[in-house]
Amino acid sequence: MKRIALSTLSLALLGITGVAHAQSSVTLYGLIDESIQYAHNTVDVNNKNSNQIGLVGGNLQGDRWGLKGTEDLGGGLKAIFQLENGFDLNSGKLGQGGKMFGLQAYVGLTGDQWGTVTLGRQYDPLVDLVQPLTADSYFGSTFTTPGDVDNNDNSSRTNSAIKYTSPVWGGFQFEGMYALGGVAGATGSGQSWAGAATYSTGPFSVAAGYFRLDNGNTLASRTTGTGAAATRGWNGSTSDGTFDNQVNGAYQAAKSIGIASVAVQYVAGPFTADLRYSNAQYKPDAFSGFGSTEKYNVGGAYLGYQATPAMLVGVGYIYTKASGDSSATHHQVSLGGDYNLSKRTDIYLVGAYQHASGQQRASNGALVGAGAAIGSYGYNSASSSQELVSLGIRHKF
Repeated sequence: MKRIALSTLSLALLGITGVAHAQSSVTLYGLIDESIQYAHNTVDVNNKNSNQIGLVGGNLQGDRWGLKGTEDLGGGLKAIFQLENGFDLNSGKLGQGGKMFGLQAYVGLTGDQWGTVTLGRQYDPLVDLVQPLTADSYFGSTFTTPGDVDNNDNSSRTNSAIKYTSPVWGGFQFEGMYALGGVAGATGSGQSWAGAATYSTGPFSVAAGYFRLDNGNTLASRTTGTGAAATRGWNGSTSDGTFDNQVNGAYQAAKSIGIASVAVQYVAGPFTADLRYSNAQYKPDAFSGFGSTEKYNVGGAYLGYQATPAMLVGVGYIYTKASGDSSATHHQVSLGGDYNLSKRTDIYLVGAYQHASGQQRASNGALVGAGAAIGSYGYNSASSSQELVSLGIRHKF
C-alpha cells in the first residue's frame, strides 16, 4: 500500500498559534485477481451444455481499488472514510451494476473506548464477523454456496446504512446495522437491518448473526397462467440482491429475504478447521411469482493446511437443501492451493465439483429438474453436474 501523510499546518504555524492539529492520512490501495478458468457443463446461447475456457477475474477476491483515510481528532477519537471501487479486469467495466464505488463508500467516527459508527454503502455484520470463519475467506467464490443464496460470498452490499461496531472486550465483539429505506410515507419500505457477534479465545472462534432485506418495489406485472412469474425485480431495497444463477434466480420477486448464519473455527498448529450453518428464507407476497416461502439450509465444512509459510492448501464441502417452494439439493466439493511469491503476489489453483438433484423453479415459473451451478460465478448448467477449475494470480498494492 502507498501511504500519503497530509499535514494540516506547518510546525512553524503551529508554534505561532499554539494549537495542536492532529495528523491525517490517506491510503491508496488495490487488488487485481486474474485467472484462466475452465468450466464444464455450462449452458451456451442455445441452452445446451458446453465447455468454456476464458479469463475470469476475482476468484479469491474481487478486483478493486480504493481510498481510505483517518484524521486523529484527539482524545482517542478519529474520523474515518473509505471509498472502494469494484471493476471487471478483462473489460474495464465498473462492477456492482455500474456503481463508481460499488464495494464500499462510507464515512464515520471511531474511538478506542466506545467503538465505530459508519454511514454509507457498507458490508453487513455477517460479512464482517461470520464470513471470516468460513472457507470463502480463504479461497473465495469456488468454495461458496451455490447461487450465494446466503450471501456467504458478499453478493449483497447495503446502501444508506448506519452501522455500529463495538470494541473487542475479552475476545467478544458485536455489530449492528440499519439501512433507511428513504421512501416518503413508508419509512420501512426497502429497509435492511442486521446484527452479528463473535467471540475468540485462543485457537477457538465462533460467530453468529441475522440479516434481513426487504424489497421495497411493490409494482409488478404478471403474465397469465398457472405458476407465472412476476416481473418485479430486486431493485427497491437498500441491499443488493443475492441472485447469482439459476439456484435462486427465480426468487428476485421475493418480498423479503432473511439470512441466519453461524460459524465456528478451530486452529491447531498448521491446521484450520471451519464448520458453518445458514438458513436463508425468501418470502413471497401478492407480487411474487411463487406462493410458498423458499428455504435454503446450508451446511459447510473446511479444512486448511499451511504446508509451508508460503503454501496453503484446503478442501471444502457444501450441502445446500431447498424446501418450501422447491426441493433442489446441491452437493459441492472444492479443492484449492495458494502459494505466496511475495508479501503482495500469490498464485493459486482452485477447483470444484457439484451435483444437483430434485427440482428448482425456473425463470418462467415452472418447476424443472435442478441444475448444477457452482458458487456465485453466474454459470448455469442444463445437467445435474458441473466442474470448474481456475489457475490464477493475485497482486495487492
